[in-house]
Amino acid sequence: MKLSEFYKRAIEAGLENDPRGKAFVLKDLECKKKDYDNLKPREKETFDIESLENPYSDSRILNGKGDEEIRSVLAGIDIEVGEVLLAETLRGKNRPVDMVLSHHPEGRAYANLFSVMYMQADILHRFGVPINIAEDLMEGRVKEVERKLMPVNHTRSVDAAKLLNIPFVCLHTPADNMVATYLQRLFDDRKPYTLDDVIELLKELPEYREAEKNNAGPKILLGAKNRKAGKIFVDMTGGTGGSKDIFQSLSMSGINTVVGMHLGEDHRKEAEKYHVNVVIAGHIASDNLGVNLLLDSITKDEKLELLECSGFRRITRL
Repeated sequence: MKLSEFYKRAIEAGLENDPRGKAFVLKDLECKKKDYDNLKPREKETFDIESLENPYSDSRILNGKGDEEIRSVLAGIDIEVGEVLLAETLRGKNRPVDMVLSHHPEGRAYANLFSVMYMQADILHRFGVPINIAEDLMEGRVKEVERKLMPVNHTRSVDAAKLLNIPFVCLHTPADNMVATYLQRLFDDRKPYTLDDVIELLKELPEYREAEKNNAGPKILLGAKNRKAGKIFVDMTGGTGGSKDIFQSLSMSGINTVVGMHLGEDHRKEAEKYHVNVVIAGHIASDNLGVNLLLDSITKDEKLELLECSGFRRITRL
C-alpha cells in the first residue's frame, strides 16, 4: 500500500465515524473553503491547504511524499525521538520498517491540536447542550490549550525521522472518533443498568482486559457501582479535555454518566458538584481500541506487518 493511500483511508474512516455525522463535517469543510477563497494572496501562502479536505488538524503525514510503498509499520501510542531511533535500529537488524505511526500528534499536527477542539461543541449539541452555551464554554478552553502549546518544541521527533528518511504519520482524531462511536453504539445498544454494568461491558473488550492486567483498567471515578447509569455520554474525541464548566449543562441536558479516557481534578470537582457519574475507561486502553479499529478499517483488504511499541498492542477484529 502507498503511504498516501494508507493516510487517505484513515481520514475517510475518521469522517465515517465522526460523532457529529459525516454530512455535518462536510458542511463545515464547505464553509472553510469559502473562508479560504476570501483570503488575501499573502494569507493564502501560509494557509494549510490540506485542511480544506482533512478536518483533523492533529492528523498529518509528518514526513514522506506519499508515494512510498508501505509493507511494515512500527506503531505506537506516542512516537518520539526514541521510537524513531528504535525504527532505525530495527532496520539495522533486518526488521524492515517502512513507516512509523503515532496516535498522539507530533510536529505541526501537535502545534495545531487546539483547532480540533471546536468539534466538541457540536458533539455536545447533539447530546442536548444548547450550541450557544457549548461554543461559548469551549472558546476559553481552546485558547487555554493554544497558549500551552505555543512554547512547545514540537518538531523534535519529526526532525529525527527526516534525518533518517523514515516516513512518519500521526492519526489522532480519526482514531479517537473510532473509539467514541464504537463505545457510544455499544452502550446505546446494550443499555447497561448500573455503573458496575458499564465497567463489566468495557471489560468484555480485550483492550480493557489487557489494561486491567497492567493496573490501568476501567474505574468508577464518581458514583458507586450500584448507581444507575442512566443516559451515557462517551467523551473521547476532540483533541484534548474540554471545558470544566460543561458539566452543569450536561446534567441539565439529561446526561447521567460520562465515560471518558481521563479527567483532570478541576473537571472532577465540577462533575461531582452537578452529580454526574464518571467512569474512566482508561487513556491508553481507549487509544489502543481506537487505533486498532482504525487499522482494521485501513488494512481490511491489505496485508501489512504491524510492529508494536510505545504502549500499543495490536488486536484485530477482522
